[in-house]
Amino acid sequence: MKTLVIEDSPQIIEAISLCFELRWPEVTIIFARKGTEGIEMVETESPDMVILDLGLPDIDGFTVLRDIRSFSDVPILILTVRGDEIDKVKGLELGADDYVVKPFNHAELLARMKAVLRRTTMPHLKDAKEVVISPELKIDFAIPCLYRKGEAIKLTRIESDLLYHLVRNEGKTLSHRYLLERIWGEEYSDATEYLKVYIQRLRNKLEDGPSQPKMLTTERGLGYRFVKPIPTTAANRSSKLHSESP
Repeated sequence: MKTLVIEDSPQIIEAISLCFELRWPEVTIIFARKGTEGIEMVETESPDMVILDLGLPDIDGFTVLRDIRSFSDVPILILTVRGDEIDKVKGLELGADDYVVKPFNHAELLARMKAVLRRTTMPHLKDAKEVVISPELKIDFAIPCLYRKGEAIKLTRIESDLLYHLVRNEGKTLSHRYLLERIWGEEYSDATEYLKVYIQRLRNKLEDGPSQPKMLTTERGLGYRFVKPIPTTAANRSSKLHSESP
């Protein structure tokens, strides 16, 4: 396995090199000290994973992340001193698979990397059948993709897995912990910011009004629930009956 580390600090480079040499020697580590160089190496070296610092000398790490995501689905773990939740959420929204704050523990870094690789390489829902939600919405979990009003919208692996659990438990409230452990793993059971980011992504793809969701609803303090939409004809008939009642 090959891992690209985009990092300019000699001390961090040395620490990461030693970490892999002692604990995971099967991994080949290559380094880029600038963001532009890192983007080029993703294309030329085809790494299996990227560890990305946000504070680079030429361009911001978020720009690097955005550029890589424009052409590659390679797993990306952000490793940075920026510990604010707003930075973490931004990184996840731009497509990072995980976020680790410096100073870091060697064992934690490797555990997080292995968790990311497990999620991205585990068998997908290939046997899951296409699910018709409504005449205007259907989901093919095997691709994975959803079709909304005739438009094909690609789903990432995590989006697809999360939506699968919600849809197959239609009408039931699934707790934050349940979803986090099923999708990300037991070590992420308290990482609710990960869940919020991906629920919002799904709402943007599923809902007519993402800010007022009708399908992916929040049960405050508990979790999330999938509610199948009422067919338009049925909704109109119900509205008419209510308007005609004395």
